[in-house]
Amino acid sequence: MSSVSPISATAASDGQTRLAPAFRWAVLFISWTAVTLTFTDRLAWATVAVAAGQSLGIPVAALGVFVTAFYTGYVVSNVVGGLSSDRLGPERVMLMSLVPLGIATFCFGFTSNVPFGFALQMLMGLSAGANHSATVKLIVSWFGLAERGRAMGLLTSANSFGVVVANALVPNLSVIFGWGGAYHVLGLATSLFGLLAFFALRNRKAPGAPPRSARFDPLVVFRDRNLTLLAVAGFCAMWGTWGVAFWANALMTKRFGMTSVETGSLMALFGAAGLVSKPVMGFVLDLVGAPRKKAVLVVLFGGFAITLAGYGLLSDVAQLRFVTPVLGLFAFVYTPVLVALVSEIAGMQRTGTAVGITNAVWQVGSIVVPIVIGLVFSATASFKLAFLTLAAGPLVAALLTLFVRYKAGDEITRHAA
Repeated sequence: MSSVSPISATAASDGQTRLAPAFRWAVLFISWTAVTLTFTDRLAWATVAVAAGQSLGIPVAALGVFVTAFYTGYVVSNVVGGLSSDRLGPERVMLMSLVPLGIATFCFGFTSNVPFGFALQMLMGLSAGANHSATVKLIVSWFGLAERGRAMGLLTSANSFGVVVANALVPNLSVIFGWGGAYHVLGLATSLFGLLAFFALRNRKAPGAPPRSARFDPLVVFRDRNLTLLAVAGFCAMWGTWGVAFWANALMTKRFGMTSVETGSLMALFGAAGLVSKPVMGFVLDLVGAPRKKAVLVVLFGGFAITLAGYGLLSDVAQLRFVTPVLGLFAFVYTPVLVALVSEIAGMQRTGTAVGITNAVWQVGSIVVPIVIGLVFSATASFKLAFLTLAAGPLVAALLTLFVRYKAGDEITRHAA
């Protein structure tokens, strides 16, 4: 039996972490940039879908087929990436994610038919999904509980920044280089950064980080009732978030006759609101403490459902400009709370696996919702019904979260001792 008490081990770990404050923020920056690139790559199609679909001869109702292809691969790689982050180390998993993602993204720019594009989008998803658990594992390893909320808030703000970059940059790149050329630029940037990130992280070990898992344990989430509830709640919430991210541009174009640049500027506001709100929420999490995260999450899910339902009732572009940032706030601000709850309930050593598997379940919503919203809008041509369909997701998420019991993982228990 070890002679070192859990409290002493935790104190030593916190002391070691303070010895390298500069590099842990470098780890956060690397992780944040990696997430930004993966989200920009995955959302680029939403900004060029109408124009690219016309050139490829794809009807509006089928524009979501590439999104479905991406997320089919994405779900699978989240599971594999989560297990591998605990077993092999997050820096290796990040390399194996970003470099292939960049290559597949670059090649997608040459798409000339649906089967070729479908296959490449699936390869993009298979590459991109592993990065999520790798970056969360890095943050959990390098940041103690006292600062992890703000670190997680900053990390998850990259999702929203990816929305901003995709909507602000990709349409303009498409004007200059064509939509295929925009994918070439994104692909090169992603692979290059993946290589740089690996060389920066490969010889670094987080002070006090747990040993790598001795085995793969794919049933971690499903043996824990609370993690299972959070997995399903996240699925419902992501239904709303990514349904908006992937369909709002096309819906606004069809409903209000807006150009791709105009809808892109609105959706950049959508992403910018999340970019600001998630770091703020991270600081709030550090202030309110772990047990209150559940109540915060229920309120945020409920606000998201109400805002989505109200968004479908808007009738002109001026109203869209006013309400879109509010929608963006609710669409993203819950993410650091949800990820933090999963990692804390799972415990540090199992974080990669738990985050990877729960995110795989969450992203199934991203596979299903583009098809469902496409069918709803094609059948009804109703902007209102499309957003009511999206609002159902976070409403169910709020109800499911009410049944979660906050059961602290091993690391939280040591800190509370």
